Amino acid sequence: MNLVIFDCDGVLVDSEMLYGRISAEQFTACGYPIDTESCIARFTGLSTPSMLAIVEAESGLVMPVDFAERCRAKANTVFDTDLQAVNGIDDVLARHAPRRCVASSSSPTRIRRSLKSTGLYGHFEDERIFSAAMVARGKPAPDLFLHAAATLEAQPGDCVVIEDSLPGVQAAVAAGMTVFGFTGGSHIRDGHADRLREIGVNRIFESMAELPALLDAVG
Repeated sequence: MNLVIFDCDGVLVDSEMLYGRISAEQFTACGYPIDTESCIARFTGLSTPSMLAIVEAESGLVMPVDFAERCRAKANTVFDTDLQAVNGIDDVLARHAPRRCVASSSSPTRIRRSLKSTGLYGHFEDERIFSAAMVARGKPAPDLFLHAAATLEAQPGDCVVIEDSLPGVQAAVAAGMTVFGFTGGSHIRDGHADRLREIGVNRIFESMAELPALLDAVG
């Protein structure tokens, strides 16, 4: 193992319930009624452009050009007060120190703001934060993970990805990387672990306390 690649939302920070609520509110206000649970189930792990493409193709609606900015503005207010780090991740990052980076569907600004507001920013050098905005295709395409690996001079087969979402696992598998599925986030529902296994996750774990041993076993 040469590099551990962490997703951010749902792996480092417990943000998916918060962002699902924000996205559902904004979509509903724009004429596409959807509740938080449905938004989480359908769109977790996808970038905002990917979500918009799905909604517009399905509904025939054209979302406002400032849709992403509306979501960001609301997220800034909510996340700065309510966002929490995933339980146990700070201790894991402090005590276990493999080469690591972040590769997330969120924007670079959002990733950094989330890490700073939860006290995790110091665990990642700035040049080791990668966003879907840096590549042509977001998850479930492998582009983001391959970009992160290439930038940090790691072979895909020597990378372990820590993911919680179906698109994220699909991206890691397509990149030829080992992928561990984290199921301890507040947004995870019954049956999610089985769905992750079906699309090729190598290991499932529910507590961050399990992660160091899993990584050590990879070598």
